[in-house]
Amino acid sequence: MQGTNGQMLKDFSISIIQALRRQGFQSYLVGGCVRDLLLKREPADYDIATSATPEQVMGIFPDTYAVGAQFGVVLVPLPIGQEQRAGEGQKAIPKAQAVEVATFRSDLGYSDGRHPNEVRFSHDPREDAERRDFTINGMMLDPVSGEVFDFVGGRKDLEAGVIRAIGDPDRRFAEDKLRMLRAVRFAARFEYEIEAETLSAIQRLAHEIPVVSRERVRDELTKMLTEGHARRAFLLLDESGLLKEVLPEISAMKGVAQPPEFHPEGDVFAHTLLLLENLPHPCPPTLAWGALLHDVGKPATFRVAPERIRFDGHVDVGVKIAEEICRRLRFSNHDAAQVLALVDNHMRFGHATRMKESTLKKFLRLPAFEEHLALHRADSLASHRNLSTYEFIREKLAAIPPEKIRPVALVSGDDLIASGYAPGPRFREILAAVEDAQLEGRLLSREAALEFVKREFPACGARLSGGTV
Repeated sequence: MQGTNGQMLKDFSISIIQALRRQGFQSYLVGGCVRDLLLKREPADYDIATSATPEQVMGIFPDTYAVGAQFGVVLVPLPIGQEQRAGEGQKAIPKAQAVEVATFRSDLGYSDGRHPNEVRFSHDPREDAERRDFTINGMMLDPVSGEVFDFVGGRKDLEAGVIRAIGDPDRRFAEDKLRMLRAVRFAARFEYEIEAETLSAIQRLAHEIPVVSRERVRDELTKMLTEGHARRAFLLLDESGLLKEVLPEISAMKGVAQPPEFHPEGDVFAHTLLLLENLPHPCPPTLAWGALLHDVGKPATFRVAPERIRFDGHVDVGVKIAEEICRRLRFSNHDAAQVLALVDNHMRFGHATRMKESTLKKFLRLPAFEEHLALHRADSLASHRNLSTYEFIREKLAAIPPEKIRPVALVSGDDLIASGYAPGPRFREILAAVEDAQLEGRLLSREAALEFVKREFPACGARLSGGTV
């Protein structure tokens, strides 16, 4: 069923096709949107292939952006008001609010493994289809008549549930190495198999994936983690040989045993993939990455103690490894901070039922705490399956008003100075002690808090003249 914006974009795409045809040009829907429409899924975006050149497209649609004119690509924005676009005068607009119109073409050489050395515009839709990545993405659709133009066998593979490179798979992956990761993602998302020759080509060429920019690798992995089939995606990454190339730290989890009394599911790799299967859908990217990396420190800290297998210090080690991964894949500072917080705090749930009230409330007010709780739930379901701590936390969140979890401070540093205390390092200790007492319900007013300070910190620094305690 089409959502409102999806239907608007589809209607707008059809209007573009009709306008191009009125000028005598061939034009069709192409690529992923055709695949999704045939699968009765709502496309995330719409692409059009046409015999018109970029200059001709821009002549018909003046309000366009030549995002890749040298490759024949023009973006036509949805006319829905500047406030819903990327911003006044801004050239980059969200793909979901525009239609990509690309000229039929053939590509000549890919020396950088990403961009064609030269493109040759064409009037032949078959030629355009044959230079695309996978058969299920190579079909074209006339949205007016409903006719499907399938020059590459995409419809047959769609029905059979197969991801198959168009033509020679080695050539397709040499043209753009990222296609290897995309094959895995599509196979996981649609629960398809990767055709044997296509998979063999990925296994042969997996070692070349480092030529792809780290941002593109990160984005592809993020999609795998958040599209609802992360476990299968990572099994395929492992089978294809890509996992040890893009995330060797995750590959290192394989075969790292865990104490069966706590982890009957198996080794660290098996546990992590099972955890991914238990994440909510849709899943925030930071939660997905935090889940993937929560035990990344275990391989390095594995030891067999007399009583059982242990991973002493695996959280601290894991935070350092996760930090390196976030830096390597060029996460934003905001996202990296949240991923590292998830890794750093995931073991604290084991102490939650025994925490002091003040400690518990500080725990509950971690930024995006709902992600921490979701990770704990998935972690529990992927191991002992005991959700008692999860339920305890949910009950606390329901019972404690937000203003009690994050109350207005009773005293400040200025209050301490006004009361005669000299500023210094101990201010933090004093204010923390006041906050703890407040969170535990022992201090309810500013006056009581100042009396508490006088009683508990009577000799804290020199007093200012005229000050009273």
